[in-house]
Amino acid sequence: QVQVVESGGGLVQAGGSLKLSCAASGSIFSINGMDWYRQVPGQQRELVAAIRSGGRTNYADSVKGRFTISRDNAKNTVYLQMNSLKPEDTAVYYCNVMVVLITTRKEYSYWGQGTQVTVSS
Repeated sequence: QVQVVESGGGLVQAGGSLKLSCAASGSIFSINGMDWYRQVPGQQRELVAAIRSGGRTNYADSVKGRFTISRDNAKNTVYLQMNSLKPEDTAVYYCNVMVVLITTRKEYSYWGQGTQVTVSS
């Protein structure tokens, strides 16, 4: 019904930048919210940044001032611009989208497969 595809991860040196993309497609009536999470093996998945349909954003304290979340509604795509990257930013980054389906007009949540971000010191 809904596909979520992430891209943009990779290896970067400390202080560098990466831009992640997440595109949703399928039987989507509307998208209410799009979030970025990250997870280190053996640790809890944590919310990094979130954006609502009205444009309201929220960031984890650890990334404020360095990361920026944005969206392109026409493309059903959310971005995460990551600047001044630190080794502690190393994790698998996941996209979560909250969509209203055409068939039900009800909200559902879908996860992407994750993309690896590795920051070397």
